[in-house]
Amino acid sequence: MSRIGKKAITVPGGVNITLSGQDVAVKGPKGQLSWKVVEEIEVRQEGNVLHISPRGETQRHKAMWGLSRTLIANMVKGVTEGYETTLEMVGVGYRAAMKGANLSLQLGFSHDVDIVPPEGIKFEVPKQTEIKIIGIDKQVVGELAAKIRKIRPPEPYKGKGVKYAGEKVRRKEGKKK
Repeated sequence: MSRIGKKAITVPGGVNITLSGQDVAVKGPKGQLSWKVVEEIEVRQEGNVLHISPRGETQRHKAMWGLSRTLIANMVKGVTEGYETTLEMVGVGYRAAMKGANLSLQLGFSHDVDIVPPEGIKFEVPKQTEIKIIGIDKQVVGELAAKIRKIRPPEPYKGKGVKYAGEKVRRKEGKKK
């Protein structure tokens, strides 16, 4: 039995959930998200509570049960509060700036790296060495943060590069004479 799948999802005020077949649409103050639930899972709404249950007892049914519950809960949280990921840049000359809605990064290459935000994503640059990625879809926010980090990941000798806020870079000892 899935412990996560058993938990009911309480829908806060101001959020509308529409169920049509296997499609779940969540609309809230920050925007709207939709997702097609797999056939193995059944979604029921009773008042302001959503219940997710499997339609069988196979391993796939159990796996999809917890996953579906988590994805729908993330959609509800996204349209009410939203998601934010912070990246930090460490290194001499590494900095970020906004060019309109686009993000321009100087990461030690011979050229600037410009990043166009996907639909529903917003960048903020509170400091030159800090980037905030804000959006309502948790998957898109996390994926974009990973892509930006992959441009110049932190290296183990000096710790230079782009890292998540609070990430500990495991350092190596340099050459000895």
